Amino acid sequence: MSAGRRPYDVPKRAIDVVVSAVALVLTAPLQAVVAVLVARDLGRPVLFRQVRPGKDGAPFTLVKFRSMRSAAPDAAPEQDAERLTPFGRLLRSTSLDELPSLWNILRGDMSLVGPRPLLMAYLPLYTPRQARRHEVRPGLTGLAQVRGRNTVAWDDRFELDVDYVERRSLRLDLTVIAETVRTVLRREGVSSDTSATMEPFRGSVRSSDPASPAAEATR
Repeated sequence: MSAGRRPYDVPKRAIDVVVSAVALVLTAPLQAVVAVLVARDLGRPVLFRQVRPGKDGAPFTLVKFRSMRSAAPDAAPEQDAERLTPFGRLLRSTSLDELPSLWNILRGDMSLVGPRPLLMAYLPLYTPRQARRHEVRPGLTGLAQVRGRNTVAWDDRFELDVDYVERRSLRLDLTVIAETVRTVLRREGVSSDTSATMEPFRGSVRSSDPASPAAEATR
């Protein structure tokens, strides 16, 4: 599944290591404060861990700050948006919940820029083209995140992901990072039109190939 290596891929990893290491040191006091606030608002644990697909679909454990209440065992099921607290919304809109993911970048699970790591359950739903998003390490931010974040439709998001895979370069990464800062400061695109969180992906509506993974999953 891996794309052919490009000259930029080696320095890209070096940049990831240096930037994530420095950022972890610089944000350590802030992360400590956020951890205390999460514990006070949401309780423990303060970190959210979930297995996500990385490069070539290989699983890794994503680490973030929690932004949702834990589901009560005896209560009626709640939608994700209902479990998202006002403090959790603030964490998401400012992307402070993503700070622990710097460890994932340092470890080599992720990159600063790339397609966002989604759910393992989505892997069999992708069309062959959409699956190309896993030819590179997933990113802390990416083209889709600076083109509307959660308001971008799934098919458009995946097209942006593949566009990044095909055009990745230092110049593009710097552009995405600069636009990410602007997007976060303006808190743009945090919620979709229909939900405070992204609607689940159930297969591509643009797939007309009966043999495609998306078509097979929706029969």
